[in-house]
Amino acid sequence: MQEVRLRRAEVEIEGATRMKVEERLKRVIAREGAAHLTLIDPAKQAPRVAAQIASDVASAGSDGIMVGGSTRAGGSLLDRTVVEIKKAIKLPVILFPASEAGVSRHADAIFFMSMLNSRDPYFITGAQKRGAPLVKQFKLETLPMAYLLVEPGQAVGRVGKADLLPRAKPELAAAYALTAQYLGMRFVYLEAGSGAPIPVPTNMVRAVRKATQATLIVGGGIKTPRAAVERVKAGADVIVTGTIVERAKDSVAKIREIVKAIKLGRGA
Repeated sequence: MQEVRLRRAEVEIEGATRMKVEERLKRVIAREGAAHLTLIDPAKQAPRVAAQIASDVASAGSDGIMVGGSTRAGGSLLDRTVVEIKKAIKLPVILFPASEAGVSRHADAIFFMSMLNSRDPYFITGAQKRGAPLVKQFKLETLPMAYLLVEPGQAVGRVGKADLLPRAKPELAAAYALTAQYLGMRFVYLEAGSGAPIPVPTNMVRAVRKATQATLIVGGGIKTPRAAVERVKAGADVIVTGTIVERAKDSVAKIREIVKAIKLGRGA
């Protein structure tokens, strides 16, 4: 009898491992109120250090690892980083590419994203048409996403030549998000930029949530549990943190606090 129970447990674990990343995220959101993802840029540390960061945030309760974020995060460095992270943890590893170079065969999925408010066609469809054949060749799970840059935008706004969404115009963000939904995108990412001094305003999150049924991701400038919970209460399904991992000495504790706050924290 004990052997049967153990085998059932093994089957459940194997099934969870094979589960699609999108379905896994949806289950976490449905069960716990929100999900947390940690962004790791391969260009900012060695692959083994990235793996240790991933292990630390996994122990703190993060639900997945996004890998990418800068134009230098590609090639063999990206591959080695993804491989080391996957050796260290069982969480899904999702590519977050800045260009077609940000595609790796070793990841579980890719945010196949378009920066809809860019002035440069490269960031809307150009990089995508170059990367798509690799995504197909590597059989990566695709998570179609609208990537919307909000003031202040930081470096990614400048590099991406974005017409930044004004913080005082939540209706504009809602219009872009609705456009994304009608184009078939299932994810919307409101991004204030890595290291932003202030996060995306809650009234903008609320407006986008009201306008669409897309899985709503919010990142940039979220440094405290309170900031994270406020955006979850406004309608965010996923909170992303990245810079906090790079800069804070007690980053694991901070991630744990944020994760604890957002899990079923809509009424906190």
